[in-house]
Amino acid sequence: MATVRTLIHVPPSVRRGEAFEVRATLGHPMETGHRADGQGATVPRDIVNSFECQLDGVSVFKATLYPAVAANPTLAFWLRATQSGALTFTWRGDRGFAHRETVALVVGA
Repeated sequence: MATVRTLIHVPPSVRRGEAFEVRATLGHPMETGHRADGQGATVPRDIVNSFECQLDGVSVFKATLYPAVAANPTLAFWLRATQSGALTFTWRGDRGFAHRETVALVVGA
């Protein structure tokens, strides 16, 4: 996979201790290994099998993904934060696939 496309939505700022939603989408075909190409050959399995979000190095959300997950997987979850920091999103998959993005989290009063 040459270019990885991600869409990450984090509010521009959040109130200290108030829950907010985080959404992360990864552009990935998620091939199950069960589909045939135009010549009848099986397309090799190529899935993202894990996702983790960390806030300043502390894991705040993890997910395990399986072949039944659609292409371009989207994950949405809620967080609470008491201080500003860096949200790091990490996706890992078959054939050594790994992608990481970092977004600033701004926590106000």
